[in-house]
Amino acid sequence: MSRTQCRHFNGYKPCLKSYDCDTDCQHFERPDTSILIVHLGAMGSVLRSTSLLASIKRKYPKSLITWLTEDYSKPLLVNNSLIDRILGLTTRDLLVLSGLKFDVGFFIDKSPEMGGLIKMTQPSQCFGFTNSAVNGAILPLNFSGQELWEIGLNNQKKFFENKKTEIQLVAEMLELPYQRDEYIVNLSPEEMILSEKRRKQWSENGKKIIIGLNTGTSGVIPHKTMSTVAWGDLIRIIFARFTQNNFQFQIVLLGGGKEDHERNLGIARQCLGKPIVVSPALAGLRDGLASIEATDTVITADSLGMHMAIALKKYVIAWFGPTCAHEIDLYDRGVKIESVFACSPCWNRECSVVKPCNQLIEIDQIIDSLLNFFATIRSYPLYQGEELR
Repeated sequence: MSRTQCRHFNGYKPCLKSYDCDTDCQHFERPDTSILIVHLGAMGSVLRSTSLLASIKRKYPKSLITWLTEDYSKPLLVNNSLIDRILGLTTRDLLVLSGLKFDVGFFIDKSPEMGGLIKMTQPSQCFGFTNSAVNGAILPLNFSGQELWEIGLNNQKKFFENKKTEIQLVAEMLELPYQRDEYIVNLSPEEMILSEKRRKQWSENGKKIIIGLNTGTSGVIPHKTMSTVAWGDLIRIIFARFTQNNFQFQIVLLGGGKEDHERNLGIARQCLGKPIVVSPALAGLRDGLASIEATDTVITADSLGMHMAIALKKYVIAWFGPTCAHEIDLYDRGVKIESVFACSPCWNRECSVVKPCNQLIEIDQIIDSLLNFFATIRSYPLYQGEELR
């Protein structure tokens, strides 16, 4: 029966688009290409890779897309209408994966799992990375992946010669038509209601511009984020400069997880007497997206929070120390501030410098960028304290 070939058919009960699964359903859609995306890497990189979906649909317009990722990254992909199936690495999900057949496989990670997953799924066409069967070394699957692979093996190329963003390099490796597509993240109606509730609360019903400070980053490269002392210094300067100019604003400390929450509480204690909001940080990734959606601009390091802010189309002021600013696309909505240290970027997980780059931040550049952001929204009555939205 033709209905069994429908994108939405599950064989168990009617899909959410119809009360009755029959051959006359107006929502019938037959995909012609089954695609597997494997991205197990850092959560920010997984979120960034959602920008590949538009180019996949341009090349394979009637494709059915399955995305395999780490279980902790799955919440970043929910509510995405271009993804048909999201799988993790649980035994149950891997059993589901083993029963599927794919025409095209995109293996994005430089990781030892890729070779095994390619053997397990056996797509007709494969792009991305695999592993040597002899020593397990990471290798490009095609000539199109040679450039990204070579950049990763040469610090001179990665740090100074390459000018392409990471996602452009990935798109070219996968032989997709790159057009600088945006990230795709969609909040549910309930999440939008929560975000609007926080926005009203934090902005005093729209009377203030909300400045989000995303203070956290992963523990892999701890110096990617500014030190707690530097965050405290930045907050005090913002209050001094912006209050003096009668700007109506609210600072909100953003973060996700227990470690970020404790850091934010510590930063807030540094700034006693300042009206600072510490956002909820223990309710998961989707709750964090709702908080970032409630802001107007986000000051951040190179982190998952930065990628969330980019995905939600916020004005992003991003500081880069150990990592490469040119690899990130802010889509003309923000400013990149790079460390002036001669050893930056370095991508080192540990630092032996007495005062590393995350302690000596270019705060004046951040303040100037924030002032420029306020200037871009001159239509808002910033000086009157009236409704901003």
